[in-house]
Amino acid sequence: MNLSPKQIVCELDKYIIGQEDAKKAVAIALRNRYRRSLLSKEERDEITPKNIIMKGPTGVGKTEIARRLAKLVGAPFIKIEATKYTEVGYVGRDVESMIRDLVECSVRLVKEERFKKVNEKASAVVDNKLIDILCNVRKMEKGETPADIFRNAIEKSYKSGYFDNEVIEIDIVENPKPMEIMPGAGEISIGSIFGDFIPKKTKKRKLTVKEARKILIDEEANKLIDNDSVNEEAIKRAEQEGIIFIDEIDKIAAKGSAGGGQDVSREGVQRDILPIVEGSTVMTKYGAIKTDYILFIAAGAFHVSKVSDLIPELQGRFPILVELHSLTKDDFVKILTTPQNAITLQYSMLLKVDGVDLKFTDEAIEVIAGIAEDMNATSEDIGARRLHTVIEQLLDDVSYNADGEPKEVIIDRQYVTEKLGIEKKTKDLKKYIL
Repeated sequence: MNLSPKQIVCELDKYIIGQEDAKKAVAIALRNRYRRSLLSKEERDEITPKNIIMKGPTGVGKTEIARRLAKLVGAPFIKIEATKYTEVGYVGRDVESMIRDLVECSVRLVKEERFKKVNEKASAVVDNKLIDILCNVRKMEKGETPADIFRNAIEKSYKSGYFDNEVIEIDIVENPKPMEIMPGAGEISIGSIFGDFIPKKTKKRKLTVKEARKILIDEEANKLIDNDSVNEEAIKRAEQEGIIFIDEIDKIAAKGSAGGGQDVSREGVQRDILPIVEGSTVMTKYGAIKTDYILFIAAGAFHVSKVSDLIPELQGRFPILVELHSLTKDDFVKILTTPQNAITLQYSMLLKVDGVDLKFTDEAIEVIAGIAEDMNATSEDIGARRLHTVIEQLLDDVSYNADGEPKEVIIDRQYVTEKLGIEKKTKDLKKYIL
């Protein structure tokens, strides 16, 4: 997708409130990818992405910015926690597994695209197969001969959805589940070793026509796409367009102390991540992938440790540092009302299922935002996640009493203060307790 940095920020604004510096940094990084793709191969090879570190408290939008960015352009994207990885020599996940996960994500994206292209052809084949099955079932039940007129009647009923809930028996190819040799060491499939020497096993299953159609279309589409071509395209896309979001990177930073123990392991994980970020070749079951042009976005709260506590070599590979700020009352008001997936809208849709027409007044939203800001100030600052805590407490009676009967519930200032006033006072008192 060819979007300018301003257009990318406008798209991100639909879901993320504030944090303009972070949105601007990722928009420029994404646009630079597009600019690079238009250069000659020799020029492209010289330009590597400028990785980004986002520093800021939890719940202010660090992960959401990266996730929405990847969704915007359909790029392979994975989010991983730095704390999951351990230094080489310890039991646990090795850092190369993040690249293998990215390739898996890329394969899934390419397969979905190819499936859409062959879906019409696969659907036609499957529809004919299911109509044949239904004709045979009717023939056995009624002893009728499946003449053209009879088949046309079955076909017409099938296309109208008349048989969707009818149970039929079909043969489904049974794919052997891959076995993991060792944690993080990859998987092995007996079927893939012997290839076509071992015939594929099938098993009979009783399913509704609707369920059978979905499974058979997947099987047929698999036959129509070239898996080698899919793997090749997936590797290329992961190399050139992949985005890896490394969360909790502050947890593997040494906290400025000269102590041993855990700090040694933390630094070891940083040194293991370094070659991946710098650029190396990682072997996956789909082929070798170079990590030179993958965009890495790291994030952490950095409450205890500082960005400067990361090893200098790793800091050097993340040249762009963006600081995200704590959310204010105004930000909370916007989060509750502005985004396409606003929290108030989510709860309204949920309760509409049970016939409750939920409405929030502007004054109520102001009070909710103020309470969320106070709770973040007096206890742990958990950013926008605090709104979920407040709204859950606010609506617990409404949710509990919803019984399917249509009714209108208006959440106004009085309702909020009555329901959450005590909670607010309790939180305010906490700052005076030693």
